[in-house]
Amino acid sequence: MTKILAISGSLRAGSHNTGLLRAAARQAPAEVEFELYDRLSDLPPFNQDAEDAPGEAIEDMRARIQGADAVLIATPEYNGSIPGVLKNLVDWASRPVGKGAPLYGKPVLVIGASVTDYGAVWAQDHLRKALGIAGARVTDFELPVARAGEKFDEFGELQHEETAAQIDEAVAKLVDHHRSLGQAVRS
Repeated sequence: MTKILAISGSLRAGSHNTGLLRAAARQAPAEVEFELYDRLSDLPPFNQDAEDAPGEAIEDMRARIQGADAVLIATPEYNGSIPGVLKNLVDWASRPVGKGAPLYGKPVLVIGASVTDYGAVWAQDHLRKALGIAGARVTDFELPVARAGEKFDEFGELQHEETAAQIDEAVAKLVDHHRSLGQAVRS
């Protein structure tokens, strides 16, 4: 069993990125367990002065990342980059610096959706960079979902077969990435 923590970088109730993660969880093979992280809005702004006593929301987020085998993040693109709340999560999850940080060495895959023709490619690139600097083991698989508004129904459910197949491929790549990193550690 591979446990994947799915994190949406959007706080919007009708988020296409959250919809991508719900579709990934629904479509996942039986040997993959998904947990959708739903407390992004509970995280206080990163403050290095609070590192030693960050509070329950930060401790919960860190524990969920630590307890997962891998992390799948779906990011929207705001002003050509990562939403501030998602960058805030990366900052908290990269502390304490080094091997004590829950993101350190964690297999991560980034996907993204936007209503533009670009599918949040810049945000995905920026997020991959921030995660890599934080010590995460980011896979290079890319899934930009462009014109996302055309791919979901009025209830936020994915209706686009090609995107659904790409999500399956993304999950398989993340599971393979997790397994290959486990093999490298054992070797």
